[in-house]
Amino acid sequence: MGKPLFYEIWEKPATSCVIGICSAIWFYIQKKNIGYSHVGLSYETAIEGHHWRIITSAFSHISILHLVFNMSALWSLGVIEQLGHIGLGVEYYLQYTLLLIVLSGLLVLGMYHILIQKFKLDYFRRVTAVGYSCVVFGWMTILSTKKPSSKLELFGLLSLPISFAPFESLIFTSIIVPQASFVGHLSGIIVGYAIAWGLIHGMNNYWAVSMLVWITLVFIFSLKKSGTYDFDFLEIESVTDPSLPSVRFLDSGNGRTLQMSTSPDVVANLV
Repeated sequence: MGKPLFYEIWEKPATSCVIGICSAIWFYIQKKNIGYSHVGLSYETAIEGHHWRIITSAFSHISILHLVFNMSALWSLGVIEQLGHIGLGVEYYLQYTLLLIVLSGLLVLGMYHILIQKFKLDYFRRVTAVGYSCVVFGWMTILSTKKPSSKLELFGLLSLPISFAPFESLIFTSIIVPQASFVGHLSGIIVGYAIAWGLIHGMNNYWAVSMLVWITLVFIFSLKKSGTYDFDFLEIESVTDPSLPSVRFLDSGNGRTLQMSTSPDVVANLV
């Protein structure tokens, strides 16, 4: 028999907190009927000064399936918190989660810039990404390098060798979820390898706290500069403009039905 859930939560405190935060944000998004365009990260919104979306987009999920897939994978990856004997552990997990969120978001924007400016693919200007997948794929990559004998459990049903999990999951999600962000997932993998191979290293509690303070300051400054100061984005009204993408649950005689509408001009990517 497996361990009791409470015991597993105790062994994975940071992972459990992240899952709780993402789930609470998903619930809030559903309650307020918030669309991709309000919390997601795109090249256009970044150019307009909405840099705070690098953070909000990472923790936001619009689709319940997207949330469940990411949180299931993240729960399995929580084993990293128990591997202090090989240089990982809770502190390492928290420190490099912070780096994965920021660096993968910046790398996504960098890739969009190249695709738009170099290859003239204006399509990527309005591709809007949401989700924690960049971080999930980053941790898959780190664990596959640090402990290749591990396995990734998905939904308690599917077990993948961690050594192939990043690329297997990249292909799997691209096939199963067509709007999944290939660029976003690839960014997480690249940053994960950079961390695992020691190209990005030296994080400790001092640098993690310092980085968190600077991120908070930049976040607040970005809110002010983009006209979203006073945290108005937390009081977003229900999306009624048909030009904006939205996901909502509709009551029907047989239960609840998921309905999604997206403007032709706004492409929503799940990351």
